[in-house]
Amino acid sequence: MSSPPSKIPKKLVIIVVLGPTASGKSDLAMHLAQKYNGEVISADSRQVYRGMDIGTGKVTKKEMGGIPHHLLDVASPRKNFDVVQWKKKADKAVRNITKRGKLPIVCGGTGLYIKALVENIEYPDAPQNWKLRKVLEKKTTKQLFAMLKKLDPARAKTIDPHNPRRLIRAIEIVKHTGKAVPKKNITPQYDALLLGITKTDAELKKRIRARLLARIKKGMIAEVKKLHDHGVSWKRMEELGLEYKYIALFLQKKMDKKTMIETLETKIGQYAKRQMTWFRATPHVQWITSEKKAKTALRAFLRATQ
Repeated sequence: MSSPPSKIPKKLVIIVVLGPTASGKSDLAMHLAQKYNGEVISADSRQVYRGMDIGTGKVTKKEMGGIPHHLLDVASPRKNFDVVQWKKKADKAVRNITKRGKLPIVCGGTGLYIKALVENIEYPDAPQNWKLRKVLEKKTTKQLFAMLKKLDPARAKTIDPHNPRRLIRAIEIVKHTGKAVPKKNITPQYDALLLGITKTDAELKKRIRARLLARIKKGMIAEVKKLHDHGVSWKRMEELGLEYKYIALFLQKKMDKKTMIETLETKIGQYAKRQMTWFRATPHVQWITSEKKAKTALRAFLRATQ
C-alpha cells in the first residue's frame, strides 16, 4: 500500500521526470504518482502514436497500476505529430489534472516537448510545405543536417542528425518563418520541478542492451510488421527512427538480424548521449540517483509552493 497522498499545492505546478532512454523514467514517475496523488503525462514523441507500443516502451494498462496516463495513443503513425500539437494537448491535460486535485507528473525523454511546456514556448505552427518536402526528401540525412546547421545552428545542436523526418520539419519551419530558432517566449505558466535521472555510461549501456533484447523477445519485430500491414509505409518507418527504422530494414531483407540488433544497440546509445547533452543544458534540473532522493526533492518543492 502506498502512503497517503500529500496535499496538492493550490498553485499550478508540474513535476517533470526526465532523462535518457532506458534510465527508468516511467517507473519513477509511476511511483511518485502513486505516493503523491498524481497522474502521468507522457512527453515522448513516439508514444503519441497508436500501435507503437513495444518499440517505444509504452506503459501497459496493467503496468499503470490504476494511475491515469495522458498523451499516449493520440495520433496515427501514418501522420506527423509535432511539438505544437503536443504542447496544446499537454497544457489541457495539466489544467484538467489540477482541477481534479491531482498532481501532474510529466515523464519523458523528448527534450523539445519538455522545454516547450516548462518554458511556455510557442513554436510557429508552420504549415507543411509539400513542394519543399519533395525537394528535401531527395537529399541524404548528411545533406539535410548540413543545410539545417547553416540555417539554424542552435537547432542543429540538439536534433537527431540521422532522423530525416525531424531534419526536414526543422528546415521547413526555418524556411516558413525566415529566421533561426523560430519561437516566441512567453512567461512560464507553471512552477516546475525538474527531476533528472542520471546513470553511469556503463550502467546505461547495460540497461539499453537488456531492454532491447527483452523487447525483441516480447514481439517488437511482429509489431513493426503489423504496422506495415496496416498501412505504415517502409519510408514512414524510417522517419519514425531507431527500432522502427532498423527492424523495417530487417523485414525488407536489407539487414540481417544480428546486424540489426548490433546497429540498434549502437544507435540507441548514441541517442541517449544526445538526450543527455540536451538535458545537461536545461536549466534548474535536479539530478537524482535514487527514488528516495526524488521524493525528498519533491516534498521540499511541494512545501515551497503551497
